[in-house]
Amino acid sequence: MNSDQVPGPRPTIAAMLDAYRRGEVTLVDVVDEFSAAVATRGDDGTWITVVSRTDLLAAAAAIDARPDARSLPLYGIPFGVKDSIDVAGYPTTLACPDYAYTPDSTAPAVQALLDAGAIFVGKTSLDQFATGLNGTRTPHTIPRSVYGNDMISGGSSSGSALAVALGQVPFCVATDTAGSGRVPAALNGIVGWKPSRGLISTTGLVPACKSLDCITLMASTVEDLDLVFDVVCGEDPADGWSRPRGSRYDGHDITVGLPDPGQLEFFGDTAMADAHSAARSSLPEHGFRTTAVDLTPFLDAGSLLYQGPWVAERLVEFDDFLTEHPDSIVPVVRDIFLGGRAYTAVDAFRALQTLQQLRARVEQLWTTMDVMVVPTIGTTFTVTEVLADPIACNTALGHYTHFGNLLDLTAVAVPVGLTEDGRPVSLMVIGPALADDTVLAVAAELLGERRVVSTPSAAAESAVETLDIVVAGHHLSGERANPQLLDLGGSLVEATTTAPTYTLLRIGTSDPTPGLLRVPFGGSAIDVERWRLPVASLAVLAGRLPAVLALGRVQLADGSDVLGYVCDATVQTGADRHTVDDISEFGGWRAYSRAIKSIPDISTAAQEIS
Repeated sequence: MNSDQVPGPRPTIAAMLDAYRRGEVTLVDVVDEFSAAVATRGDDGTWITVVSRTDLLAAAAAIDARPDARSLPLYGIPFGVKDSIDVAGYPTTLACPDYAYTPDSTAPAVQALLDAGAIFVGKTSLDQFATGLNGTRTPHTIPRSVYGNDMISGGSSSGSALAVALGQVPFCVATDTAGSGRVPAALNGIVGWKPSRGLISTTGLVPACKSLDCITLMASTVEDLDLVFDVVCGEDPADGWSRPRGSRYDGHDITVGLPDPGQLEFFGDTAMADAHSAARSSLPEHGFRTTAVDLTPFLDAGSLLYQGPWVAERLVEFDDFLTEHPDSIVPVVRDIFLGGRAYTAVDAFRALQTLQQLRARVEQLWTTMDVMVVPTIGTTFTVTEVLADPIACNTALGHYTHFGNLLDLTAVAVPVGLTEDGRPVSLMVIGPALADDTVLAVAAELLGERRVVSTPSAAAESAVETLDIVVAGHHLSGERANPQLLDLGGSLVEATTTAPTYTLLRIGTSDPTPGLLRVPFGGSAIDVERWRLPVASLAVLAGRLPAVLALGRVQLADGSDVLGYVCDATVQTGADRHTVDDISEFGGWRAYSRAIKSIPDISTAAQEIS
């Protein structure tokens, strides 16, 4: 059976955006479909908090009222958020009612999605305090996998995986410390990606182990992961682990490291072992070279996570609550927290030194391979089995995932079919830090998806006529409209500046549009990017232009004259009715956006000007 033969409908972001463009569906239709789907299933353990239909309709109306709403990269796309991540006005509970609080602010990653036009529909279930990989550690209804037979959904991001697998939303925002974003994806037949630590801001996430936590994404396709990641990826000075993304996959041949079968553990599950063997043997058919790799240092690192002092790191956040409200914590989670109190500073430094040696060994292994492929999980369990032996089952589920964050790796769980008795099979593609795009390229190939690479081959360039275009605002890398360029086959040529003859204008007040305007004197050099696109995409871009922008010529610092986004004549002549402010002093749209978000007096001043 193929991996796409799974229970339930699976809407994708790409398909929904296309349906909106064609007028086949409206935001009200999507809201009604989601609300009906949740009501029909009732309390199945997927959601902890669901946004009411009335509030969802209000959110949809607000999106449609935004200028150029249809150009937003995630226009009208519903999504869920794991209930350890803050969304203003909605409780953050971590599956512990006595711990719950209602935040005043929204996590930056979630806010970026809202700014991109997505619709927040609710908070998803998790193992309490994000401590567990099985989904049973909760005072609420225990969720089950979409594959039935009392099989666990996995955790701790149990509800996030279910919401996507059930087709209720095309993507969810989750987390991963020990495998929480990958194990439930594997058990529900979807794609779960743990980016390199720090690529998505963890500000607004209640930490499990702050030095290891990652915000993760779950979806049905790599294309959807790409679309969402381009929105949420970005450096955050408030996050001490934040860092820029690595280079894009350039189309080079990929070497896959495969451990000796004797090093693989399936915990007596012959059907899973056979299915994994068949999936891995097909890798050369996808064009990958393979090489042998020793799994030992990876597994040795993984053993440190729950048999070492990282358990104590959870107490940085939860020790006071453990002291004051021990009976409010699920017993197995409480015992894990209490165990963290046994570790000393000497234990911590000893473990850190051991881990550093293992990191050095693993770093050498990456010189022989681009990625490594292992099972995401070695076996599955029923709810009854996990409740009977919670620690052993949880350890088995994390056998291949525990080492990921300790070793600073990126990894994605990819559904590759079913066992002969109908359970989901998942390969995990793992790469070194910042090799995220290469890991996703392998995942896309395994799923049969076509994916644009950053640097076309010479043959491809000669076959497709291209043009360069300069962007200065929402189309910049990582900004909300950048996926439009990527979808059209665009690739970044360079980040540069204009000649010192431009002003950067902020056009409009709510959801403003940045625009370049060339001036005869008193100009500035403005940060821009130069992108290369197929000539055929020009008509598409022209059709998506906001009313206040036009395509014109932009002079760059090197003297070249390149097609680019500039202010429309109505803005230049003052005939446009929008409020226009000169923000050239910031040197570029990104710097202006950062200043508005991080400096209150600038934000207030800008609002007063508007």
